[in-house]
Amino acid sequence: MLKEYARFEKKGENEKEAFERLYEIVKILRVKCPWDSVQTHDSLRTCMIEEAYEAVDAIQKEDMTNLREELGDVLLQVVFHGILAEEEENFTLTDVINEECEKMLRRHPHIFSGEEVKSIDKALEKWDNMKSTEHGQTSYTDRLRSVPDALPALMKSGKVQSRAAKAGFDWDSIDGALDKVVEEFGEFKEAYASGRKNDIDEELGDLLFSVVNVARFAGTDPEDALNEATRKFIERFARVEDAARSEGKSVDSMTLEELDALWENVKK
Repeated sequence: MLKEYARFEKKGENEKEAFERLYEIVKILRVKCPWDSVQTHDSLRTCMIEEAYEAVDAIQKEDMTNLREELGDVLLQVVFHGILAEEEENFTLTDVINEECEKMLRRHPHIFSGEEVKSIDKALEKWDNMKSTEHGQTSYTDRLRSVPDALPALMKSGKVQSRAAKAGFDWDSIDGALDKVVEEFGEFKEAYASGRKNDIDEELGDLLFSVVNVARFAGTDPEDALNEATRKFIERFARVEDAARSEGKSVDSMTLEELDALWENVKK
């Protein structure tokens, strides 16, 4: 390591020293590195999303070694965006951290102000009400529109539906939601038969939206459910391919009927 940067070889002995080490390294990279020096908030959007998902993936796999690494990558994104904002004189990382601390104090009055909360639901309700007030949301429509567009579509639709339900706009039971799925499926079939692309897109969106509503009533996270279905498909496909190999065949040379027969055997 170059002598002028030798100070970075020493690991931080506590959170403060470790954070300052990372902060100073990124500051230098912004000046010296050809890639880091040209990044913007916008160019780093995908990086932020990818690193967050990789951290979540490590959590789901209960891989603590990888989680430690991925949390570091998420932290790097936070520091990077903070430094960009400092350069543009918009805000500082100190502002970011202090504002988050103030938010936690404000939104947990049952902890820091002596207020009593009888249940988790009441605590969450108070949190949501404070959040809406702080963001100037004066109507339920404001709350629906405040759900970030950057969220995965299934997650966003679930949040929108939950917020609409708090206004009383909801089915009495899952039966109404299930009937709606059947209705939307019929409308999608009609749209597909018409061949009109715009109608197909619209009705497919309505169908997916109604399925998310069923998931909400069933207490199932649609993101998790779809991910599990995808994982199951991959595992079954792998067994189909293994079965094809055992017969001396390749899946891409088999007919759909042959593949379907193997698939049914795998399911059994």
